[in-house]
Amino acid sequence: MVDRQNRVGSKFGGGGVSSAQQSERERKERLRELALETIDLAKDPYLMRNHLGTYECKLCLTLHTNEANYLSHTQGKKHQAGLARRAAMEAKLARQKEGSDVMMPLRSATQTSRSRTKVKIGRPGYEVSKSRDPETNARCLTFELHYPELDDARNRQPRHRFMSAYEQRVETPPDGSYQYLLVACDPYETVGFKVPNEKIDRGEGKFVTNWDVEAKVFTLTLHFLDGVPTKN
Repeated sequence: MVDRQNRVGSKFGGGGVSSAQQSERERKERLRELALETIDLAKDPYLMRNHLGTYECKLCLTLHTNEANYLSHTQGKKHQAGLARRAAMEAKLARQKEGSDVMMPLRSATQTSRSRTKVKIGRPGYEVSKSRDPETNARCLTFELHYPELDDARNRQPRHRFMSAYEQRVETPPDGSYQYLLVACDPYETVGFKVPNEKIDRGEGKFVTNWDVEAKVFTLTLHFLDGVPTKN
């Protein structure tokens, strides 16, 4: 209970004067206690516990020391605004999908047959090499992937992205000291490379990709900022 009896400016037995800030803190505390009683955090799709024992909000990309702190965050304006944006985006995608389904019968028979006969070619051939930067002595990795059977190479450039250990479902339990580099180019299968979960140098000439249209070879070279781990 909050002691309002002995506040400055209050009379004995009068209960004291509650400031606006104190009232707001009490309101938040009541909301937090109510949320702890009524909300099942196991069903919250945006709550994730990381390897450090703290909690993350995947919607707002914020860190929280405990479940109560996370619940307090979910009652705030930032989280509620994020939920509203997510709901609007999902509604928009649903409308677009409905529109594409309506237009499906209007497509030509040739396009339909091509889509039905499209099959995955398989994994591309690849080579991975390690080296050191001659100026900074930083560690370097070079990935070279070959797509010899790719049609229309000028309009089909391979794409890449990094994925944390907590997104993948292949290795359990996830090891936060690693991350995954994914490279995709349809109709080839997507391939992933397990690399150290350390800061990557994004400076000029330190993170380079190249797509050789004629040879159909995709190359990616990255440099690590040695000694600087990433935040999961």
